[in-house]
Amino acid sequence: MPHERTRVAIIGAGPAGLLLSWALRDAGIDSIVVENRSQDYVLARIRAGVLEQGSVEYLTGLGLGDRLKIEGMEHDGIYLQYGGERHRIDFKELIGRTVTVYGQQQVVKDLVTAHQGAGSTIYYEAADVAVHDLTSTAPRVSFQHAGEEHTLAADFVVGADGFHGICRTAIPTHKMTLFDRSYPFAWLGILAAVPPSTDELIYALHEDGFAMHSMRSPEVSRLYIQVDPAEDIAHWSDARIWEALQLRLGVPGWTLTEGTITDKSITPMRSFVASTLAYGNLFLVGDAGHIVPPTGAKGLNSAISDVIQLAEALTAHYRNDDAPLARYSETALARQWRVQQFSRWMTDMLHRSPGDLQSDAFDYRSQVGQLDYVTHSPFAQRMLAEQYTGLRP
Repeated sequence: MPHERTRVAIIGAGPAGLLLSWALRDAGIDSIVVENRSQDYVLARIRAGVLEQGSVEYLTGLGLGDRLKIEGMEHDGIYLQYGGERHRIDFKELIGRTVTVYGQQQVVKDLVTAHQGAGSTIYYEAADVAVHDLTSTAPRVSFQHAGEEHTLAADFVVGADGFHGICRTAIPTHKMTLFDRSYPFAWLGILAAVPPSTDELIYALHEDGFAMHSMRSPEVSRLYIQVDPAEDIAHWSDARIWEALQLRLGVPGWTLTEGTITDKSITPMRSFVASTLAYGNLFLVGDAGHIVPPTGAKGLNSAISDVIQLAEALTAHYRNDDAPLARYSETALARQWRVQQFSRWMTDMLHRSPGDLQSDAFDYRSQVGQLDYVTHSPFAQRMLAEQYTGLRP
């Protein structure tokens, strides 16, 4: 039975786990990553695609910015659309900051390549992963890999294993409160092998529901429409999807170019926050501790923010300063609740909520009024720009 020792054991090889391991390596702190999925599965997951300016700067500072600089698409703003009219919010002009479109799977690819080059220890396809003795000074991780039982001793364990992972559930229920909100709508998202029909993201409120035009590269478009969470993807033919997108995104003088749909799926919308991101010598980062609806483009950026704060806190610990580590949960959650507020605000403003005809009509016209205010008030635009491009930690 292999027995290993590391300073930080990280559960999960998604962007949060891999980035934390790389940041710790940069600080001279060893770590081992344990992941229950295969490397191919991790690389293939299609998730978020917008990076805040601070996220870009952090990745670049860790030597992960070469492809990002070449292939990332820097955007100075976004479009808000309602009532058949499109309005641009110019982030760069308003606050001097930008965002960059660069798919999460590309970030993961850069991290996997970097770790392979550095010879990092990452166990993919680990089975029966469990954490032990989290409140002691010697927590452990056990798992099976390639038919062998492994034990990993560490100073700290980090749960970067997502919402359905084992780490958050290892915290006793009386030590944690879960705050959860499910939305009465979902996103039907597609990838299409067609150049984007827009230079920047379009967020549209339409009488039939929300629609969004994003992109993954100059050759690949990413688009979404609001649907009922109970919808069956089998009922949405390619023709029906394009028809809905044409209707909801259409404005005079603009054309949405259609192409081959290579992927389509329905994603429920939810908000979730755990009341603590720390228990003994266990710390949570990313989706293990919180989830936001994707409207505000905050999921991956929230995970990166956690990583920044925890990496700095662990670095301080090994320099004999435990104060940042003791404050990690409090400081990370303070920022997370601000992010939750913004994501909920964007979501509520841009989606039709089911209800009786009278209340639904009132809500829709109130949303149009809100969008009219946001798109014509420089103060409201600045608020949106500041939060969309990234709040400071």
